[in-house]
Amino acid sequence: MKVGFIGLGIMGTPMAGHLLDAGHTLYVHDIKPVPAELTDKGAIPCPSGQEVAAAAEVIITMVPDTPHVGAALFGENGVAAGLSAGKIVVDMSSISPIETKEYAKRINDLGCAYLDAPVSGGEVGAKAASLTIMVGGPQEAFDTVKPLFDRMGKNVTLVGGNGDGQTTKVANQIIVALTIEAVAEALLFASKAGADPAKVRQALMGGFASSRILEVHGERMINRNFTPGFRIELHQKDLNLALNGAKALNLSLPHTASCQQLFNACAAQGGSAWDHSGMLRALELLAGHEVGAK
Repeated sequence: MKVGFIGLGIMGTPMAGHLLDAGHTLYVHDIKPVPAELTDKGAIPCPSGQEVAAAAEVIITMVPDTPHVGAALFGENGVAAGLSAGKIVVDMSSISPIETKEYAKRINDLGCAYLDAPVSGGEVGAKAASLTIMVGGPQEAFDTVKPLFDRMGKNVTLVGGNGDGQTTKVANQIIVALTIEAVAEALLFASKAGADPAKVRQALMGGFASSRILEVHGERMINRNFTPGFRIELHQKDLNLALNGAKALNLSLPHTASCQQLFNACAAQGGSAWDHSGMLRALELLAGHEVGAK
């Protein structure tokens, strides 16, 4: 296919690379220079989203937040200006489900299909092409784009209509945040009680408490490796979507709110760019104890 890819950050670059490796023609655009690892493989840089959209059949956006998607699609020289009927726009960012429905309507009015397809798996999943991809939109467009999704991820699900993919991602981020908090509390408790947190984690990995977060982020916590795979500031953004959505739905999410407060505490300590496993450090401040300290 002729594919457009807008947003070449720590996730977008390896995702775009997998599409090149699969033999697709790739037109790319970013506010920063296009990485050489993509141009060396044959990616074609474009000066604007409009030119990407004019050249490609399927246009993918992978940018940080709701306003960035809006700007990429509908800003000056944006994707919408280059669309013609029959093309497909795929937003793989994690943004507001409410705004997603509005963006979809505006793209549909131009005679094009829209898929919201946020991902889970972080930088590791992007590099390994093992992302979970949660899709909202029409079946026909999904079927057309599915071969592209399969090059970037392992678990690809059409959840429902436009907005449902983003709703699923928000639900994912609630579970991830609460599980990070649970793992952090458990390892902090074990460490403060005098047990070796590394051996505690090893023992728990064989039981009912085992999880991917205990495996990956538990190891990060023990090794104190908070170099980001997924930054705290991005998880704060996702939990804001959850809490704002909950308010609109007259729904209480008390533990989501408490996790957000712990992320806020990390940000106050200069940790906005820490990996989200760094939530542990806010709990450590409250405890006056670091995991692994004697």
